[in-house]
Amino acid sequence: MAAMKSSTTMFMMMMLIVASMHMHSSLAQTRHVVGGDALGWNIPSNGAAAYTTWASQQTFNVGDTLFFNFTTGFHNVAEVSQAAYGPCTTANPISTITTGPATVTLTAAGQHYYICTVGTHCQIGQKLSINVSAATATPPTTPPPASPPTTPPTTTPTPPPTPVSPPTTNPSPAPAPSTTTPPPTTPMAPSPVGATPPSPVGATPPSPTTSGPSPNSETTPPPPSPSTAARSFTAVVPATFLAVALAFFY
Repeated sequence: MAAMKSSTTMFMMMMLIVASMHMHSSLAQTRHVVGGDALGWNIPSNGAAAYTTWASQQTFNVGDTLFFNFTTGFHNVAEVSQAAYGPCTTANPISTITTGPATVTLTAAGQHYYICTVGTHCQIGQKLSINVSAATATPPTTPPPASPPTTPPTTTPTPPPTPVSPPTTNPSPAPAPSTTTPPPTTPMAPSPVGATPPSPVGATPPSPTTSGPSPNSETTPPPPSPSTAARSFTAVVPATFLAVALAFFY
């Protein structure tokens, strides 16, 4: 903030300096070399018309200067009244400068008259009449107000996103080994060789009669019941033992 105020103050000071210079240039003095560089302040060859023509080509304002270029001892510059100007009267001049070259500042508006009082120089044409205008200062152009420097917006940095920790997976505990002891298997006693239980003669194991559905039926036959299977097994075993015993005796 302090730096911005300092910059604005310096800018306004520069604008004031520029405006002051512009005003000064508008009021700057114009230096008029009397008679031009070629003639200067001397006796003209064609009489007073030489200075009359030169003056008609100039614009004189209050604050301007007249530069009389002459050699000391040969000429001088005397400002006189209008009454003294025509007959080249040298008595009672307004002012006289005898050292050359000389610079005269125009301090008042109106008609001004200058002559050389040396000898008959005025009578043969070394004289000057000018009309001075009041100074017209051109008002300085007011520069547009300077806009204060724009402060760039402050950008708040966005904090980086917090990394998301992966969910912690607790391993499932391994199942404990079973402590149940399986029941001991009772070994089956071997059957004695040749000891075949007698089977009644003529006992034919009944054939299980099942009335199942026809082959074309889509119904699946039910499995035999446990009681039927047990009876079949009981009928087949004695017949088998009987056949083995008969074979052994014969």
